Amino acid sequence: MPKKRRKLDNTEAELAAIESTPSLNVPSRRSPTPPATLPSFPLPALPNAPSKRDLVLQGLDEALVGAELVDPSTVLPLVETGEEEGKTGLSDRMKKRLGEVGVTELFAVQTALLPFLLPKDSSNRALYMPYDPPRDVCVSAPTGSGKTLAYVLPIVEILSTRVVTRLRALIVLPTRDLVTQVRETFEAVGKGRGLKIGTSTGHHSFVREQSQLIAEKSPELRGGSSKVDILICTPGRLMDHLHGTPNFSLQHLRFLVIDEADRLLAQSFQDWLAEVLSVIRPPPAPVPFLRPFSLDDRDDLSPCNLPFPDAVAPSHLTPDIATELDERKEASCQKLLFSATLTSDPGKLKALGLRDPKYFVVRSSTEGEEGVAMDKFTMPATLREHMIVCEASKKPLMLLYLIHQRGVTNALVFTKSAESAARLVKLVEFFEDAWAQRDGRKMVVRAYSSDLAPGERKTILEKFKRGGVNMIVASDLISRGIDISSVAHVVSYDVPVDMRKYIHRVGRTARAGRGDDAWTLVEEQEARYFKSVLNGADHLGRVKRVKVAERDTQDLTLFYGVSL
Repeated sequence: MPKKRRKLDNTEAELAAIESTPSLNVPSRRSPTPPATLPSFPLPALPNAPSKRDLVLQGLDEALVGAELVDPSTVLPLVETGEEEGKTGLSDRMKKRLGEVGVTELFAVQTALLPFLLPKDSSNRALYMPYDPPRDVCVSAPTGSGKTLAYVLPIVEILSTRVVTRLRALIVLPTRDLVTQVRETFEAVGKGRGLKIGTSTGHHSFVREQSQLIAEKSPELRGGSSKVDILICTPGRLMDHLHGTPNFSLQHLRFLVIDEADRLLAQSFQDWLAEVLSVIRPPPAPVPFLRPFSLDDRDDLSPCNLPFPDAVAPSHLTPDIATELDERKEASCQKLLFSATLTSDPGKLKALGLRDPKYFVVRSSTEGEEGVAMDKFTMPATLREHMIVCEASKKPLMLLYLIHQRGVTNALVFTKSAESAARLVKLVEFFEDAWAQRDGRKMVVRAYSSDLAPGERKTILEKFKRGGVNMIVASDLISRGIDISSVAHVVSYDVPVDMRKYIHRVGRTARAGRGDDAWTLVEEQEARYFKSVLNGADHLGRVKRVKVAERDTQDLTLFYGVSL
């Protein structure tokens, strides 16, 4: 071991010794420049969540995002002659007919859609366009905005040029009552045009409908055979004819109209839509004829000797000898979709197989692209909406309060079921019998549901229109599409389950610009749910809450107890 060094007594000796030692064990003198500090990193944080609009836009058709917005207040007066060419595309004959049935102006959806479906160029109005087919159309507009007339007018105008009767327009609707209403519109507008209109709803036997729709059942014709130019039907009955009626063909279709599209797309009906689209679509092109032609082939190319003409649509007519130069042909059918709440579900829209679709959305332009993308609901601007929150046991009394204290008459009352409608009608009838002894006035109330025969339902509607019935209590059977001009009030006796059902209920009133009322009776335990439904559609602010004090119903309570 090395010997220990002798301690030095003074500090200077110690410093001298340290300086004389090798520099290997002595730390180097630090630089006057401060050392560089390590960079600081922010604490981890969650990224900003995408907006609701961005989520809705994912996978959505760009055509829907860039839809043409139509101001709901747009109105165009009809002038029989001298109108600027191309403004509506309607002929003078059609404008004269509209004047005869009392139509003096066009509403927003009609002013936007008619110029698109009735272009100036006559070639774009042809019945067959296999090489340049028309664009499909999707329309989202409030109930009562005139959607029916928006497609009836172009169909009548274009099909009036036809010479031979073929099934060229197919209108698919969700209910039988709506079929009857649309047929009446076609008959009124198309009077004197020679168009043959048929319906298929199951009101009559299947054999009878076949005899009314098909001209020749035998032999089987490749081009089909039809007695009607326009068929208005429900999807279930349409499938019956596609499967069981000989010579029922859709290859000549020029228009396929799906009214109340959101409801029809949500219901399968034996997958009716996929099958209809498949029969409209032209058959696959044959394999090009490559081998040399010989005289032995003449027998194969000779036409079939049929006792009846077999007119195949141009899109379905394949050449006897296919070549590589044959142009691809498409169906001339133009699909028109109409709904008050048109779906923005990309999957459902893609299933329709739309061809370069054009979208029209009737809503205020201030909502812009965001309103379309987020599928906001549009209501008539003239509609006044109210709700009354009450105990469940007092709901019938609140309805009687509306009738006798608020003057609610010419009203549609919606319940959750046909049984509920029948019970409510009985209760109101008992009350009116007792009330008439005091007041002398009696409200006439009738039930309207699927339990009634079609003839009875038609009779009730006719009496309601003439004033013989003051109130109709119904299930949701007529909440879609039915236009009853005398409806001044809509009462939702049972809260609608979602916003779409609410839209279609209240849409039975405030039609064609009238200022009418909608009432909703809300049980106390349902109030939070109903408000959340309205708030989810940014609609809660438009529904005014009405408070009914006990003194407001004192006169009714005694007679209500008697009726119970």
